[in-house]
Amino acid sequence: MSLPAHSQPITVPEKSGRDWCISFLIFGVSVLYLRFFYNYTVVNGDEGIILQGAQRILQGQVLYRDFFSFFTPGSYYWIAFFFKIFGSSILVGRGVLLVEGGLFSVLIYLLARRVCSRWSALLAAYFVTLTCLPHRFIVLHNWDSTLWATLALYCAVRFLEQPRPGWAMATGSFAAWTCLFEQSKGAGVMLGLGIGFLILILSDRRRVGWTRRSCIALLAGLAWPFVLTLVYFSIKHSLPQLLADWFWPLLHYSGVNKSPFGFLVMSPADRDNLFAGDWFWRLLTLLITGPLFFIPFLPFIAVGVLPYWAAKGWRGNSSQSRGGYYVLTSATVVGLLIAALATGRADFTHLLYLGPFFFLTVAWIIDGQAFHWPVLRPVQPLLTFCLLLSFTMFGLALLWQPLNARYSLRTRRGTLRSLHSDEVLGYIQAHVPAGERILVYPYLPLYYYLTATSSPGRYEYLMPGFHTPQQFQDVANELASNGTRVVLFEISFREKLIDGFPSATPEVLGARDPVAEYIASHYRACAGLTSQDFWHFTFMVRKDLSCPASGVPSIKSSSPG
Repeated sequence: MSLPAHSQPITVPEKSGRDWCISFLIFGVSVLYLRFFYNYTVVNGDEGIILQGAQRILQGQVLYRDFFSFFTPGSYYWIAFFFKIFGSSILVGRGVLLVEGGLFSVLIYLLARRVCSRWSALLAAYFVTLTCLPHRFIVLHNWDSTLWATLALYCAVRFLEQPRPGWAMATGSFAAWTCLFEQSKGAGVMLGLGIGFLILILSDRRRVGWTRRSCIALLAGLAWPFVLTLVYFSIKHSLPQLLADWFWPLLHYSGVNKSPFGFLVMSPADRDNLFAGDWFWRLLTLLITGPLFFIPFLPFIAVGVLPYWAAKGWRGNSSQSRGGYYVLTSATVVGLLIAALATGRADFTHLLYLGPFFFLTVAWIIDGQAFHWPVLRPVQPLLTFCLLLSFTMFGLALLWQPLNARYSLRTRRGTLRSLHSDEVLGYIQAHVPAGERILVYPYLPLYYYLTATSSPGRYEYLMPGFHTPQQFQDVANELASNGTRVVLFEISFREKLIDGFPSATPEVLGARDPVAEYIASHYRACAGLTSQDFWHFTFMVRKDLSCPASGVPSIKSSSPG
């Protein structure tokens, strides 16, 4: 007599030599594929936040005390650690991303394989490799925190299979690490795991394996990263600043950053032209852009899976049951979805940061085990083919950019490739020595890092509605007090802000800007510079100084790569 579906044992791929070989192969292939994106850039300003912060730490500065950040400290010190070993280069940070990308694919394969066939689990790993990091291959806290969250879920599933204190402590440790790399994602993974284990405990406490030793191990795992962090910043006399900055987003983050669910950053003209043309072009566009609409749908599969399996009871004869797996994994996805919705950043890009979790549900769909609906079986092969075709075309569209990047951007922090030239990098490196303090305003902190310069104060960037009026005034006061020689000013920034931040109201965009007022009255324009055909900066110097010699040095190469 066969066991009911919820009590059927799961597969443990770690016990299979074939699955180990496949895992190593997945890691190697993923790293090789992501290597195409390793030194490709669109000069995304977000990448400079962590890189420049890590550089400040190398120079002896202390996060929160010496420079502002509303992120938890993990990624800053994580990247600074690798800079200390391998040298300060953007390519070192990108190398960390290569390894993280390979681990994403392997972990999703191992998690999916427990209830799915090898081919279904492989397809989930394939989609992770093809879409997640390639869509935004930049050094960010989002990818680091996603790795720790994925490891927390993996250890929690392992604890469900083998309820030992070691797995409990590892689960708590990785959940705490997630919080220390990105607080909302850490809260989401803790909430999800808590919901999942609570449902399982209420169903059958003995089967879950939460003994006193396991509970103590879990609490110890949760506690030690926070204790070490608080002790460190207390020794550095920056504990009050740390606490203030950690809770700063609760009051200020959504002022301009809030966006609709699944929102895609795109100009109105591009949005209108997306499906323009004849029927063939529209069909082709739909296939290529399919993941843009499909990925935001994925977490809601977990929303359905959770109550479906919770209703079954989980009173099987095996501790390694499918019911427990589905409850724990789907609850974690639901917890992360709640966190994304609570922060107001559930746009497509931020959903894709959670892609490794969401692609678990793709394996469930392809394998047809999460829901036992006979009506879906006839269409599963067609659905699998459509998904495979659409995600492959989407991945090829992403790959086209680094393969056709023919400009070489030689910076003080490594040589990168791009689709367009960058006048800003060449001009700054020709006219501003390394180590000088300049102001890049209002946004693009990556220029500080790539040109080995730094901001004149505690802030790497300022955004209306995001930072407080007092913070804007602080930067204006810093300019007045330290005599900063050079300012790189993007005058039209506020006009473009609405494309990426639809919640930016006219009141926010029209608010007084004391920094811009000070720049206009105390600096002269010297050169107009274009960055990646999108940002248009004005190179300015103090009015009591002369502009540098005219001419923008070339920073491009006609040869590929």
